[in-house]
Amino acid sequence: MANVGGQAVLEGVMMRGAGNWAVAVRTPKGDIAQVSRPISSPMARHFVFRLPIVRGVIALGESLAIGFRALAISTQYAAQVEGEDGEVETELSRGALIFAFAVAIGFAVMVFKVGPALITDALPIRSGGWFVIVEGLIRVTMFVAYLSLISLLPDLRRVFQYHAAEHKAINAYEAGEPLEPEIVQRYSLIHPRCGTAFLLWVMVIAVFVFAFFGRPAWYWLIATRILLLPVIAGLAYELIRFAGKHSGNRVLMTLLAPGMWLQRLTTREPTLDQLEVSIRALREVLDLEGMSGETLVEVMA
Repeated sequence: MANVGGQAVLEGVMMRGAGNWAVAVRTPKGDIAQVSRPISSPMARHFVFRLPIVRGVIALGESLAIGFRALAISTQYAAQVEGEDGEVETELSRGALIFAFAVAIGFAVMVFKVGPALITDALPIRSGGWFVIVEGLIRVTMFVAYLSLISLLPDLRRVFQYHAAEHKAINAYEAGEPLEPEIVQRYSLIHPRCGTAFLLWVMVIAVFVFAFFGRPAWYWLIATRILLLPVIAGLAYELIRFAGKHSGNRVLMTLLAPGMWLQRLTTREPTLDQLEVSIRALREVLDLEGMSGETLVEVMA
């Protein structure tokens, strides 16, 4: 079953399908620049990587790698950085991407995984059950506070608008509507497969996984929070994937409502110009995948 996903980047949107991804960016001149790349996924080559939970880990790694590349491309186009030949440079070096990837992941793990565990470890809590509950509450509180703070930054408003533009385009597409800005604008800026909701459920599921370990020594505490992250991410992926296929189930949507509400912090109503950029990226992916809108909606259903 094919799905289309995406990500907001600087002055643009990245969309991806099963075998290709494309990024569209509004340049300072007002044009829309577009770059596309194929996806060589190990899931297409080995059935082991398509097993539940395992596929979530692989998909998360692919999404992060593609997201960083798309962000690098959008930064070059948005700033119109030209090389010696006068052409716009659309790729950072592999070393620069790896370094940026490592710094971002390291920061997230230390702040939102290891940090709450060490804070809770400093509290006078003896019960292992209460330890993981308090740790989970601290982790979610820190995450929501972080999103709330960055949502107040004026410089991020346009990124959040493009985030909503991505959601609206996919929602309209999955409903079988024509991909026109005026039509797409009518659709919701919330989507059940959003990465914001995914991160929240990573934190919630972590409480149940860490409950098996109680309150270990500080070195095992740090080790479990880091080493079990792929397992937790894989479980969260399966939950979000299931929700995407059953978005009409009211009971399921009620349970997932907190993740949907949280998207209000990372989305803002987009303009028609921003929707045009999002639609351009989506159309490019559909063309590369060799599917019309009607065909993919039928597959997804």
